Amino acid sequence: VLALGVRRMAEHHAIVKKLHSVETLGSASVICSDKTGTLTRNEMTVERVVTPSGEVQLTGTGYAPEGRMIAIDAAEAAGITGAAEAAQAEAVTTLAVGAIANDGELRETAVETVRNGADSASSANTLWEAVGDPTEVSLIVAARKVKADRKYANYTRVGEIPFTSDRKRMAVVAQDNADAGRLTVFAKGAPDVLLGYCSRIAVNGAVRPMTQGDRQQILAAVERLSAEAYRTLGQAYRPLGTASLADVPGVAINAAGHVVDIAEQSDVLENDLIWVGMVGIIDPPRTEVRDSVAEAHRAGIRTVMITGDHPLTAARIASDLGIIDATGAADLGSTVLTGTQLDELPDEAAFDNATRNISVYARVAPEHKLKIVESLQRQGNIVAMTGDGVNDAPAVKTADIGVAMGITGTEVTKQSAKMILADDNFSTIVEAVREGRGIFDNIRKFLRYLLSSNVGEVFTVFGGVMLAGFLGITQPGSQGVTVPLLATQLLWINLLTDAAPALAMGVDPSTDDVMARKPRKLTDRVIDGQMWGDIIFIGIIMAAVTLIGMDMHLAGGLFTDRSVDAVGHDAQMTEARTMGFTILVFAQMLNALCSRSHDQSVFVGLFANKWLWGAIALSALLQVVVIYVPFLNTAFGTVPLSAGAWVECLGLAMVVLVASELRKCVLRAMRE
Repeated sequence: VLALGVRRMAEHHAIVKKLHSVETLGSASVICSDKTGTLTRNEMTVERVVTPSGEVQLTGTGYAPEGRMIAIDAAEAAGITGAAEAAQAEAVTTLAVGAIANDGELRETAVETVRNGADSASSANTLWEAVGDPTEVSLIVAARKVKADRKYANYTRVGEIPFTSDRKRMAVVAQDNADAGRLTVFAKGAPDVLLGYCSRIAVNGAVRPMTQGDRQQILAAVERLSAEAYRTLGQAYRPLGTASLADVPGVAINAAGHVVDIAEQSDVLENDLIWVGMVGIIDPPRTEVRDSVAEAHRAGIRTVMITGDHPLTAARIASDLGIIDATGAADLGSTVLTGTQLDELPDEAAFDNATRNISVYARVAPEHKLKIVESLQRQGNIVAMTGDGVNDAPAVKTADIGVAMGITGTEVTKQSAKMILADDNFSTIVEAVREGRGIFDNIRKFLRYLLSSNVGEVFTVFGGVMLAGFLGITQPGSQGVTVPLLATQLLWINLLTDAAPALAMGVDPSTDDVMARKPRKLTDRVIDGQMWGDIIFIGIIMAAVTLIGMDMHLAGGLFTDRSVDAVGHDAQMTEARTMGFTILVFAQMLNALCSRSHDQSVFVGLFANKWLWGAIALSALLQVVVIYVPFLNTAFGTVPLSAGAWVECLGLAMVVLVASELRKCVLRAMRE
């Protein structure tokens, strides 16, 4: 059943690596998810560029570098002459810096299309493909839109200080081939972080010292864009004034007289930067995620967003998706905790109290993800954690259900995870939880069915032996105990019931709304008190109707006292066993229908499982064959039954269904 469930999940883009994880999924109480690509489309588009002289908007979406620049700043109305032109020029410079300090690539592919018709002709269209991080590619696309690529065409990269989640910035050192090979540092990163390394600002073509007012104005713009769900990236540069790094003051030289690796000299190169502007990048939420978040909340599953973005950006996206309720909140940032704030918490108790109430985390490092997972687990939660980068692997491995991204995830993270999302979509996780709950329900269904049916067989044999004198289950002249059913008959019953019907129940559709329940605790028993009640009740009823059916065809019984003169003791006992044998088989077939739910009527979704009905039909046909094929009569100790006997068999077997329905009615009435 677990294997069948894994295959169904794979069809919905959820690749489960460990079978037992399917059961754990159904118990998930918290889903911790990254924002970019999982909750959002990961289709980054630069829409805003904010510079010291104003703000511009870029048109066009997607990776096609088609669009134009529109000045939207009100500086002209305030009497600042030429502010719009200055803002546009600065925007071009800003995008050029972002395109140079970049590891992404925009590839152009010609795709030939054919037009059908009388004068059929073909034409070539261009397909644009993003290679690398979508955020970086969005900067290249924006630069191409405003022809900023002309500004950086002459630059050749000579070194890089890479981005890390701790640094939250990156820088490259590039050589200007049109200016005697002079070197320049180009940097981009989180605006609030990058500002700390800037001492100058470029305004309308001139560079001047940065004032406190400049910083406040930039940070205010960051807050405004973040509140509008934009992801912000700042750009800065620093001319080194020399063609050799060895001539830059402070650059380390090794014993051989060579410059030490640039990546190790960020303290020297990322100082005294010149701020040029920042971009606002929009990554729209996935349209289906809001419904999935609502579905998770209805199922008692809390959704937690963990991202490296600005707190206001995270809060706005979380509010739009329904992860948090920001209605009436005066400050969106108050609903978010940052990595810095998490570090300031004094102890585990304070950390646990924070994670108990906060569902959005921003500006976090990978180690914070691990601490959040461990904190949620200490509170008794079953945690699912998504991740894609190498640094996410510890948190993914520690979570009860580690989820790796199939598209953007690294191999290290995939190896650490128990499940892989082939489409990197949050909605797939919720669908997998639904599937996991349904699979666990089906395991309980066939456990209820098999155990109650086998208990019915045990009670039949036990009751038949203990009450043999009352029921007439005796054979004159025989030594020892006369059993009500033969061993071959019991084995045949188990063959019919344990095979096809039980397997068919493993793919049974849900009889109720599985996402309307709270998550199951892993400490909850699979076979709980309620199920034991079902098992014992059905087992007693099944044994009772089986023994009554036998008694009706025996001499000296409670219900009848048939004469044995005409047929003899042996023939009468064979007929009675055939009756009990057949009643028990059909009672168990009806029990398969009853066992689909603890308290839901058998008539709800009665024909939803075609496999179960096929299994019941096959089992019934095989039972008829055993009764009417002569050589099988000898093997199984059966005789052909008359039409009247069949009416008795089916009528007594139906008692199991009727008794089950009455009990369920009582349970539903007590629950209401």
